[in-house]
Amino acid sequence: MSKDVKIIIAAHKPFDVPKDTEMYLPIHVGSKGKDSIGFQRDDELDNISSKNPFYCELTGLYWAWKNLDNDYIGLVHYRRYFAKKNKKYSENLKIDEIILDKEDVSKFLDENDVIVPKKRKYYIESLYSHYAHTFDARHLDITREIISKQCPEYLTSFEKVMQQRSGYMFNMFIMKKELLNEYLTWLFPILDNLFEQVPVENLTPFEARLFGRVSERLFNVWLDYKKIVPKEVPFVYLEKINYINKAKSFLEAKFFGKKYGQSF
Repeated sequence: MSKDVKIIIAAHKPFDVPKDTEMYLPIHVGSKGKDSIGFQRDDELDNISSKNPFYCELTGLYWAWKNLDNDYIGLVHYRRYFAKKNKKYSENLKIDEIILDKEDVSKFLDENDVIVPKKRKYYIESLYSHYAHTFDARHLDITREIISKQCPEYLTSFEKVMQQRSGYMFNMFIMKKELLNEYLTWLFPILDNLFEQVPVENLTPFEARLFGRVSERLFNVWLDYKKIVPKEVPFVYLEKINYINKAKSFLEAKFFGKKYGQSF
């Protein structure tokens, strides 16, 4: 049976959108004070669009949470989607042939209330050590302190997830609206508290997006605490990734303390 699903596509620039505009909704994240790019803006109605330089795609997710009433809501990115099968990027890749359609999504949701991308494996790093080597461990340390005070029942799951060598990353998922409400009601107070404690004035734009990165780890904490075993689905990049540079930067961060300074 077909589900009532809306999957928002976080974007900051125009791109070729999927043909299924009933299920997929492009959202211009961080649209406050910017010209229209022809997509739904995240600065309308109840919103936190002004926090986009720090919260990344979460400003689009917040907008969907507060302003959509679909039974299921999902989040993907203009260059990263859930896919029917594992597929590497190529210039002739056709988006509508590879990404999930409504029938695919409905079938998966018959099996599980939460859909996530295949786990990202770090092998020689834990989620904590990888963040510490590539960014700033204090962000996670402060987050731990916040959790210990605001919701201490999550602390065991936090400690467990930080030691894992894999996780569901990218802030990509599809889930029941009731679960989304529960998750974001828990997540945003933690991030807002973290925002109050981490000075951002002297950070580069890349570094300032730390709250979005921390939220990727927190999603795994929430799943663990709720004992949710989600449905894992392949994902596909729709832009070329320089895997050599990515691997080089990963190893330089691990062994030589060189922090990440840009996306790959």
